[in-house]
Amino acid sequence: MSALLLNGKELAAKKRESMKVVVQNLVESGTTPGLAVILVGENQASQTYVRSKQKSCEQIGIHSELIKLPEDTTEESLLTEIDRLNDDPAIDGILVQLPLPQQISERAVIERIAPQKDVDGFHPINIGKMMTKDKTFLPCTPYGIVEMLKEAEIDISGQHVVVIGRSNIVGKPVGQLLLNENATVTYCHSHTKNLRDITKQADILIVAIGQAKFVKAADVKEGAVVIDVGMNREDGKLCGDVDFEEVKNIASHITPVPGGVGPMTITMLLENTIQSAKDRS
Repeated sequence: MSALLLNGKELAAKKRESMKVVVQNLVESGTTPGLAVILVGENQASQTYVRSKQKSCEQIGIHSELIKLPEDTTEESLLTEIDRLNDDPAIDGILVQLPLPQQISERAVIERIAPQKDVDGFHPINIGKMMTKDKTFLPCTPYGIVEMLKEAEIDISGQHVVVIGRSNIVGKPVGQLLLNENATVTYCHSHTKNLRDITKQADILIVAIGQAKFVKAADVKEGAVVIDVGMNREDGKLCGDVDFEEVKNIASHITPVPGGVGPMTITMLLENTIQSAKDRS
């Protein structure tokens, strides 16, 4: 038995088609959704992500603005730029591409973005609202994962979800969103003892640790749903944190890398930007 593929690329394309219509209606009523992306420095991966985000905006009719700043930009200069965008009525969403050069505090930057324009869903106010199930912008990768599970009609309520990873961007928020959907959630990380004993209990296993092919067939329960958030390069090829070839014979559903979670991340960023524009209109 081979697992069913959870194809994020296909779902993203489907969602974007319906987004086009929503954006068109907003534009016709006098509101053009606007997303500003700030890129500091010359990080190659960041430049690739930013290009992809801009292209996605163009495809569905969102106005996008790219602000490129040099590697030696001061924290004060970046915060001033964010203040300008906070005050710009044509901008509904502000995204500062991470990672940032070491002279700039990530936390200071995230906290400076107005919560109502924080389409990444990282501001402490929005994280707090997510915890209490208030309406807010949800972090894009976790939001995309939940959408994939729902689209595939995978039961979340009552399921044991195991998350490997505890980052503020994926690990922590994805566990919280699935807890909000009535799952029972266990977090694992580098200090977890007897990791395999825990992962083998997972009905839904989410892997976000940044280690190529870390999860093997022996770590996975027969019939589990496996969501691979990893993006690594091995022998020049992209691969995830899960050994796909091994695990696809054990899991009931699995995300490929690339083409799984990645396309959904950008799609939910667009969704948040559209929602922000609706709130303004």
